[in-house]
Amino acid sequence: MKLNTIKRTAICVSLLAAVSCTDNFEDINTNPNGITPEQYEQDFNHIKGSFDPMFNNILVLTPEWKYQVQQGLQGDIWSGYMATGTAFRGGTNNTTYDLVDGWNGFAWASGYGDVMYNAYSIEQKAKGKYDQFYALSLILKVEGMHRITDTYGPIVYSKFGTTDPVIEYDSQEEVYNLMFKELDIAVAELTKRADAKEPSTFLTTDLSSYKEAEKAGAGEHYKQWVKFANSLRLRLAMRIVKKNPTLAKTEAEKAIAHKFGVMTVNADTFKVVSPTYNNPIATISNAWGDIRMSADMESIMGGYSDPRLSVFFNTSVQFPGEYKGVRTGIEIAAKADHVDFSGVGPIVNSKEIVLMNTAEVYLLRAEGALRGWNMGGTAQSLYEMGITASFDQHGVSGAAIYIADNVKKAKAYVDPNFPVNNGAALNNVTVAWDGSATNEVKLQKIITQKWIAGFPEGQEAWSEYRRTGYPKLLPVLKNTSGGTINSALGIRRVNFVQSEKDGNPGGVASGVAKLGGADNGGTRLWWDTTGPNF
Repeated sequence: MKLNTIKRTAICVSLLAAVSCTDNFEDINTNPNGITPEQYEQDFNHIKGSFDPMFNNILVLTPEWKYQVQQGLQGDIWSGYMATGTAFRGGTNNTTYDLVDGWNGFAWASGYGDVMYNAYSIEQKAKGKYDQFYALSLILKVEGMHRITDTYGPIVYSKFGTTDPVIEYDSQEEVYNLMFKELDIAVAELTKRADAKEPSTFLTTDLSSYKEAEKAGAGEHYKQWVKFANSLRLRLAMRIVKKNPTLAKTEAEKAIAHKFGVMTVNADTFKVVSPTYNNPIATISNAWGDIRMSADMESIMGGYSDPRLSVFFNTSVQFPGEYKGVRTGIEIAAKADHVDFSGVGPIVNSKEIVLMNTAEVYLLRAEGALRGWNMGGTAQSLYEMGITASFDQHGVSGAAIYIADNVKKAKAYVDPNFPVNNGAALNNVTVAWDGSATNEVKLQKIITQKWIAGFPEGQEAWSEYRRTGYPKLLPVLKNTSGGTINSALGIRRVNFVQSEKDGNPGGVASGVAKLGGADNGGTRLWWDTTGPNF
């Protein structure tokens, strides 16, 4: 099926209602300048144009307000990374567990309008003909769309692009199984090309930091993408460990055993390097004053005297020399009450957007080793290598002293302006590895360090918090969910979006059936089980 013959109603009715759809949809592949298809295909121009919106919208880079509603007021808040002192909608909003449909549809719209749509377009043009592009699009598709299923649960995946009157949702288990298969295809294709030392045809359209790898020799660019795909497989494998431990182990060990392996040095970190756009968090925090350091970050990183604090956050204007966070889910009388607390620091003053770093991969391996999997090292060695990689990533010294500290713990949170917001320290583990500790305590240490190392990418931190319960976060004090969301457990997912309810009600019904619970923020996803971590 060619892209320009897909019925407009099949995609645009609901999935792309707010983006990408035009009345001349059938002319999407028509070149207005009269260039023949053969001329247009030179240098793969007919394919390359679809990559740019994929790169720039896994996290929406511009305009900044779209990032704010796509992730800033979702995962960044719910992960315990950031907080706001702005009383959006009179203080009844996502931060107080009254999920705002007008905000929460943007993640869906970006996922389908920019990532899924363009992945489908590339598949139609490249699969079986230019398979290197198809393989690369699959990796970006999995990176972008696992975020969508981890936000909503069941989603449209295998049926995307069909002309069925009802576009049925896949269960989250089905989506994950398909993603593992897509990574298989991508890894096999790019490994073959890397082994053949084939010069990359993707350099001019690659907006990641990986295109620099080709300077080391032909085939190295593809090799770098394989390492990212393997690392992404490891992330997905760990996500499902409580629901399908056998498959999780198989997929994780497959990632490690591959000849190119996973990320091991900071040059392997997967970053979108925008030629134009800055990190939107910089504007939202430093220009608008809408985002501040969270109380949880102050409690945990402040308690550890973590040297990375000066990279992650600015010191408070109101309390010079101090790092001061805001608690999520509080009564907010005025923005001025907390706007002079700590904003997000130098980490976001860049055109580089980190989506997966090497520290995360070491800490995923540490958890795998803790579970008895073959991860190429012990839990302790991989844990300590993960912390060291994070320090190195940010150019911070003192990793060895930090790793050996078996005294410092999280500290109580104090709001000097409003004591009602104070909270006792909850995440009471030290940094130093303790071989005699229980697996649960060891896991808490691993996830706490992974949480710190992943900042400021809140979507992944929110997912891991839901999966493991770590790090322990301060509960909201103001819960306006009407009883659908437990203050102690936090938001587990986002409800299905209004555009889908209007345009694909049968599909939404299939999603609700596969969700296994009410369509609200308190229902757990498939991998988010109440079962124990071990």
